[in-house]
Amino acid sequence: MEAGKKIELALAYSGLKKAELARELGMSPQNLQKRLQTGKFTFSEFERIAEITGSEFRVNFVFPDGTEV
Repeated sequence: MEAGKKIELALAYSGLKKAELARELGMSPQNLQKRLQTGKFTFSEFERIAEITGSEFRVNFVFPDGTEV
């Protein structure tokens, strides 16, 4: 699933509007919409979005033996 779609799902689950997220991130709603379409967010932006939505952001690689990095 694309990053922008995941963020939109997180917003829906948390009950936040895109305009609220944009304001919290310090960007215009139009800029946020463009970023959601491209999915281009920095790691720190993903962490901030998680904080705003009350969720936890995880990124890891899982190997066949169960090792996670």
